[in-house]
Amino acid sequence: MKALQYVTIGQPPEVREVPTPAPGPGEVLLRVTAAGACHSDSFVMSLTDDQYSAFGYPLPMTLGHEAVGVVQELGPGVSEVSVGDPVAVYGPQGCGRCHSCAQGSENYCPFAPGMSIRPPGLGKDGAMAEYMIVESPRLLVPLGELDPVATVALTDAGLTPYHAIKGSLDVLVPGSVAVVIGVGGLGHMAVQLLRTLTAATVVALDITEAKLDFARQVGAHYAFLATADAAATIAANVKSGPAAAVFDFVTNEAALNIARAVSGPRTDLVLVGAGSVQTTVGLLGQPFGSRLRAPYWGSRPELIEVLELARAGQVRVETESFTLNQGPEAYRKLHDGELRGRAVVIP
Repeated sequence: MKALQYVTIGQPPEVREVPTPAPGPGEVLLRVTAAGACHSDSFVMSLTDDQYSAFGYPLPMTLGHEAVGVVQELGPGVSEVSVGDPVAVYGPQGCGRCHSCAQGSENYCPFAPGMSIRPPGLGKDGAMAEYMIVESPRLLVPLGELDPVATVALTDAGLTPYHAIKGSLDVLVPGSVAVVIGVGGLGHMAVQLLRTLTAATVVALDITEAKLDFARQVGAHYAFLATADAAATIAANVKSGPAAAVFDFVTNEAALNIARAVSGPRTDLVLVGAGSVQTTVGLLGQPFGSRLRAPYWGSRPELIEVLELARAGQVRVETESFTLNQGPEAYRKLHDGELRGRAVVIP
C-alpha cells in the first residue's frame, strides 16, 4: 500500500510503498477514507536531530493523527465493531485502565508515556496511508452518515478547541469577551464553537487581513490585527473590560504579550498552540483569580459531542483536499501558512 512517511529528519515527507498491515488480537484494520494534516506534524518535522531524539519517535513513520475510515478487518477477539462500519479514530490513546482512561480522558493518561503508548502519526504509524491499524475498538467512534472528508479534522481541530473552551464555560457568561489568537485550522473552529456554546462576544486576532475576513465569515463579532496595540484596539472598539478568556492557538512570545495585555482579574489564559513561552506566575505575577491552562487534545466523550455538533450543522471545518501523492505539498502549504483552514488527504 501507499503511505506518506517522515523518513529523514529535516526533510519533507515521502510517499512510499509499504506492506499492508494485518490486525493482531484485539486490533482493527481500518481502510482510511480521509486523514488530516496538522501543525503538530509540522512541528515534529521541524525538530533538529537532538530535539527529535528526545521524542524517541522511530523513523520512518507514517504521518497523520486525524483519521476516519471504514472497518476493513477484525483481529481475533474483536466483536464491538463490524466490517463496513464507518468510524472516526480517537487519537490521544492511553492505557485504557486507569482513572482518567475510565472516564474517557485518555488524553491525560498518566501511564501512557511510561508504557510507550503514543498517538498514531506521533510515535507510531498513522493515517496518511491506504490502511491503518487501530489497537482497540474502544478508540473508534461511530461516524454514521457524516462525510469523512468534511469530518476528519474534527478529531483534533474540532476536539482540541472544544475541550479548551469547555474548561472556561464558567467565565464565558453573557456580557463576557472571548479572544481567539490565531484563526487557522483550530482557531476557526474555536470561533464557531464559542458562538455555539456561549453568549460571549468573540474577538479574533491574526496577522493578515485575509485571516480576519475568514474569522468574520465563521462568526467572530470582531476581528483585528494581532499587533502590539491589539489590547487598545479591542478596548476602543468592543467597549468592554478585560477578556474573560483568551485562547492562544499560536503560543509564542508575541502572542503571549497580547494575551496578557487583554487579561484581567479572573481571566482564563488558555495556551493551546504547540509553541513554548516563558511567563511569570503567582499571586503578584498575574491578575488576581486568573487561571493559566495548557489543555491537550480532548476526551473520547467530547469527540462524540463534537460529532453531534457537526450532525446538527453547528460547526463546519474549512478544508482543502489532497491526494496521497499530493501529501508532501499539503504539508508544505501548511508549513508556509498558505492554507485557509485544514488540509485533508484522501488516500
